[in-house]
Amino acid sequence: MTSPAGPADPPRVLVWTWAKAVLWLAVAAAIAQGIPWLRANLAGVAAFVFIALPDGRLRVRHEGWDRYGFPWDGLADRRTWRAWGRGVRDGLLVCAVIFPPFAAAFWGYSVLLPHLPAGLSSALAPYGGTPRLALRLPPDLAVRAAVQVLVVALPEELFYRGWMQTSWARSAPGAGVRILGARLGPGFLWTQVLFAVGHLPANPVPWRLATFFPGLLFGWVRERTGGLVAPIVVHALSNLFIATLEASFYR
Repeated sequence: MTSPAGPADPPRVLVWTWAKAVLWLAVAAAIAQGIPWLRANLAGVAAFVFIALPDGRLRVRHEGWDRYGFPWDGLADRRTWRAWGRGVRDGLLVCAVIFPPFAAAFWGYSVLLPHLPAGLSSALAPYGGTPRLALRLPPDLAVRAAVQVLVVALPEELFYRGWMQTSWARSAPGAGVRILGARLGPGFLWTQVLFAVGHLPANPVPWRLATFFPGLLFGWVRERTGGLVAPIVVHALSNLFIATLEASFYR
């Protein structure tokens, strides 16, 4: 059952809520420098913040996450599982199209990187040394996969592509541009900019801003499929794929 739709949060509320989330993460990251167990669990802190803040906004207006792209009719309802199944299928299809050219680009980038000036290469990527291709999976793959889905992709997609991107688009219904079958509404680019900048508190290095580009993909998938399950799948698998490429080229 779909919950009633309330008025969209205006952009100023979206940005202010994002700023509070980033501030909380910055404070947690600063405190964690002297607390090893907190430093090891910063992703869990981020997950809590990214779910709790927008969820509070939804509860005030008596809305459910189903209005923001996350299908939910209860675990016992087949409609929930059918919707999740369609999202997983769509996410896997996107990955099947995107991953091969991305792997080729990563290979070329890894070859080019050592030839760049040291300051530039360290600003563009966290990799050092000459890449040597040997296919390897990252360690603790099963645990890493669960963390990527539940602690990274799910909370970030709920916050950015679910609550923020959807609310921003509702501020001007029908506006925006149509690209490859998806209408990208007002605030689409700003959502991805804030997504990228939001990665800086835990690790303030320039190459973290490159998350703007996968953010464009996740945002497009959200609009193209009409839900959040597919971008959650693409987000989690993208992070696992990059970890596999890093293990194969640099470890």
